[in-house]
Amino acid sequence: MWMKTLEEAHEALRTVVRGVPADGWQLPTPCDQWNVTQVLQHAAGDQLGFAAFLTGGPGPTEDPFAPSGELDGKDPREVVEAAIGTAAAAWATVDEDATEVPVPVPPNKMTAALGAGACALDAAVHAWDIAIATGQPSPLTDDLARELRPVAEAIVEPLRAYGAYAPALESENGGEAAELLRYLGRRPR
Repeated sequence: MWMKTLEEAHEALRTVVRGVPADGWQLPTPCDQWNVTQVLQHAAGDQLGFAAFLTGGPGPTEDPFAPSGELDGKDPREVVEAAIGTAAAAWATVDEDATEVPVPVPPNKMTAALGAGACALDAAVHAWDIAIATGQPSPLTDDLARELRPVAEAIVEPLRAYGAYAPALESENGGEAAELLRYLGRRPR
């Protein structure tokens, strides 16, 4: 089941990156201080980080939490495709019932389902960030949000201390995707 959620989140990220207009890469995003290119770099770096933890292979070449905003001539679609392809291949090697897999988020070991969910949460939420910044439809469906909400509740609180997520916003009962976004400190639009 978790592979389906991860695939859906990866497809969301892939789709919104393909939909960014040529003049959209410098637009501001819901992530304070980051433009679309920086969110892309962060999201790609996080996917590579998950893969590196799982396989012992190389991680991102740039700090995902201090993205430069420069792709040095690389095609953004190729950047995201390489990152999600690497992450998907790494997760495909993990036993679905594994009780302890290494991940780049505290506590750095999780069940396979929770770890893959964390990877999916990252991809899906940053897909939403890019979509909102560039005027695209939200790729975060209520069904995907329903799958990701328990993951968020399991991992986000410790990450708030590092500034990875803003404080949760008050619930407004606006659907599961909107509620997940509020829990992650984002204002649904």
